[in-house]
Amino acid sequence: MYQSFEKIVFMNNIDNMVLQKANQWLDGPYDEETKKIIRNWIENDPKALTDAFYTNLEFGTGGMRGIMAPGINRMNVYTVAMATQGLANYLLQCFPNQDIKVVIAFDNRNNNLLFANTTANVLTANGIHVFVFDNIRPTPELSFAVRYLNCQSGIVITASHNPKEYNGYKVYWDDGAQLVAPHDKNVINEVLKITDISEVKINGNDTLRHSIGQEIDDAFMAEVKKQQLNPGLNGKENIGIVYTPLHGTGGVHIPKLLKQLGYTNTFEVAEQMIPDGNFSATRSSNPEEAAAMEKSLEYAQQHNAGIVMATDPDADRIGLAIKDNDGKYLLINGNQTGALIVKYILEQWKNTGKFSGNEMTVKTIVTSELLKDISLSYGIKQYDVLTGFKWIADVIRNLEGKEKFVVGLEESYGYMIGDFVRDKDSVTSAVIIAEMALVAYSEGKTLFDKLLDIYLEYGFYKEGLINIHCPGKSGQEEIAEMMNQLRTNPPLSLAGEKVVEIKDYEAQKCYKLLSHTETSIDLPKSNVLQFITEGGSKISARPSGTEPKIKFYMSVRENLHSKADFNKVNSLLDSKINTIGKELGIL
Repeated sequence: MYQSFEKIVFMNNIDNMVLQKANQWLDGPYDEETKKIIRNWIENDPKALTDAFYTNLEFGTGGMRGIMAPGINRMNVYTVAMATQGLANYLLQCFPNQDIKVVIAFDNRNNNLLFANTTANVLTANGIHVFVFDNIRPTPELSFAVRYLNCQSGIVITASHNPKEYNGYKVYWDDGAQLVAPHDKNVINEVLKITDISEVKINGNDTLRHSIGQEIDDAFMAEVKKQQLNPGLNGKENIGIVYTPLHGTGGVHIPKLLKQLGYTNTFEVAEQMIPDGNFSATRSSNPEEAAAMEKSLEYAQQHNAGIVMATDPDADRIGLAIKDNDGKYLLINGNQTGALIVKYILEQWKNTGKFSGNEMTVKTIVTSELLKDISLSYGIKQYDVLTGFKWIADVIRNLEGKEKFVVGLEESYGYMIGDFVRDKDSVTSAVIIAEMALVAYSEGKTLFDKLLDIYLEYGFYKEGLINIHCPGKSGQEEIAEMMNQLRTNPPLSLAGEKVVEIKDYEAQKCYKLLSHTETSIDLPKSNVLQFITEGGSKISARPSGTEPKIKFYMSVRENLHSKADFNKVNSLLDSKINTIGKELGIL
């Protein structure tokens, strides 16, 4: 059999290393259906074989995430089991002679229970107590549960907003935050030591498995309610709200929560309230995409709602649509929602005398500088971190007891309000967004008016995101070449503006082109490049840590002198983003 494979390898030009790894699965204790698929790939689809076996599935900014299929570079019970064994080995090293506890949650994706049970079996087989949610739950509740139950770790089975073919595995440490150095690399090192599924302990111990549910829900919801800044404000029945969980976990809490808080004029998108790993009633599970909001906007028009909210499958991200001054629904991006949230929270803290002088906000480096401008205008420290909420949580951890965390955010629709959760949290965000709309209504305004007020005060920041998908091994090589070209031949001007700074987070250097000087960047190494122009534009290039694509984040700015100029300046900035994209060769 092996010799016939060798012939096929020669004919199809399959890499020998790929074949060797595939043969380990064919010769090992893997199920017959898995072996059947691998044999078919060897004979008929060498590209699929290569993509599945050319590398190990690794932890990125959001953990381990991949297409569900056989192979070491795919999500399946074997990669989940081996990752869990690696994690178990590391936990046993870090917490010797202790009763180690791990909490497990899962969202609505296909194979959610299979992967959750596999994870629980491996952990309990290693003598570790596991607390498994009795049904789907939002990721922020998993983060909360780690802290609430005093666990050493937590795991959520989710691929966030990825398409239905994906699933994933996010690991949290004892503070409820996702893994950062050194734990992330150490876990990977432990996983890499496991070269065969036979090295994994898989016979679970049911006496170490505990089911959790309502108690955690009640405690989590109580903390969410504490984040309100104007709980007693009247008129909540006047705020028309349409909400959709996009078939995911947000439906567990958000509709009930809004009604408990008095927002009785709420409407759920019925077709998308049903948990469904195939996302049957939506064209997208990602609220960053307009396709995800189509049905909810139909509902909004039917009910004349003021705002529309959509959460992704694991309910850590939230998208928002608001009405403009013409009564049309405007899908605003994560930076705009973030600006509204930060401005609202800081204004309320100021009005109620909550500031003590040691507050801070945190954003990621690819997020709009508008958020920094707002924070600084209130005398608040603002920290920049690498992409991923694990780095925001890392700042909280390092400054705990010294500075007071208020809010953290990233442009990809993620916000963390308060520190009882240590990851992005759409549940609390939904409560604050509804409250923002209510306060605006009480002032005779809309959230669109509030957004224009921000632009008038701080400048009109416009952001765009260009994703270039490059799947598979060849795609990784294309992405590497793109980043190499940008490093060796960086643009010296963009849309008619001189580039005055280049930030290379891999080299940890900021190059100031006008003074011909360089400074150090005090952040961990990351394969990100930023180009900053004399006019305040910021262009960031970053290969995704969880998906096979490279992202280009565009942020441009112009002054807005009157609300009547919004459409004109908006068009001008759109044109500027388009010009930059063409100059970089990505449009």
